[in-house]
Amino acid sequence: MRSMDVLRSAYCVVAVLLFAASSAASGQSSPRSTAQTQSAERVSFGVTVSRDTVTIGEPFEVRVRVRAPADADIRFPENPDTAGTVQARDPRTIATTDSVQWRDQTATYHVAAWEVGRQRVRLDDAVVVWKGRASFGERRVPLDTINVFVRSVLPADTALRVPRPARPLWETSPFPWWIVVLAVALAAVLWWWSRRRRGRPAAAVGHIDPYQRAQREFDRIEALGLVDAGERTRFVTLAIEVLRDYLAARHPDALLALTSRELIAAMRRYHTVPADALARALHEADLAKFAGMAFTPERARALSRETRSIVEREHAAAQPPDQAAA
Repeated sequence: MRSMDVLRSAYCVVAVLLFAASSAASGQSSPRSTAQTQSAERVSFGVTVSRDTVTIGEPFEVRVRVRAPADADIRFPENPDTAGTVQARDPRTIATTDSVQWRDQTATYHVAAWEVGRQRVRLDDAVVVWKGRASFGERRVPLDTINVFVRSVLPADTALRVPRPARPLWETSPFPWWIVVLAVALAAVLWWWSRRRRGRPAAAVGHIDPYQRAQREFDRIEALGLVDAGERTRFVTLAIEVLRDYLAARHPDALLALTSRELIAAMRRYHTVPADALARALHEADLAKFAGMAFTPERARALSRETRSIVEREHAAAQPPDQAAA
């Protein structure tokens, strides 16, 4: 009986000692954990949006304010991803208001929404890290609950009209057969015209000798009767034009754009042209055209005969010796 009492007493002593040891251990670790908990609980944050309803493309601001102890470091996330419906317009700005016990920072995000309806501003978590106290760990501030409502800029459709469906990229329209018919008809007309043109006898287009043409023109001018009608200057002028046309057809240097003096200088290089007679005829014609000299009927006819004589003499001198002898 006594042995049982002794055993009970020993058990009681051992229990008391174990309780005392556990109390001492808990008393040593509790201040540190309590400090960590209080430091972590002292972090506060808030999120504000400048406008709760915006239109597409309208800029607005999202402000994230975090307050932590002075020995903590606040790390804000970067701008929203450009792949989302809410995109950043400008770089973020961070304003700091520090004190002895607190670090107070506000990050401002300048964004705009590009889709109608309720859109989420996708920001990563802000992180609060204690400097030099790795055992404290870090505190994450969730920022994935920021929403904004985006309304359309289109006017309200009170008629409840249903828009047409989108047109396909490649339209399958019926083949325009009228273009084929028109092309066939045009080809038939061109074929008929070409056959008719080939079947028509070609006009006899031969080379007209300058001498024969000059003689024919001289006869035509004589038949007009200009001298008897009193138009003696016109009569001489037409005869001189026939002479110049003949010389231009016979010699490439006798251009029609040359003046009388230039033509005489150019014709002196050809031995077949009577230069002196040509100079007299051109000089008298210039006096009539530009100086107003009047011709008598006899002088007008004589000048015409002299002009024809220049053509005949040049033609005869230009012929080969055997033809000239014949």
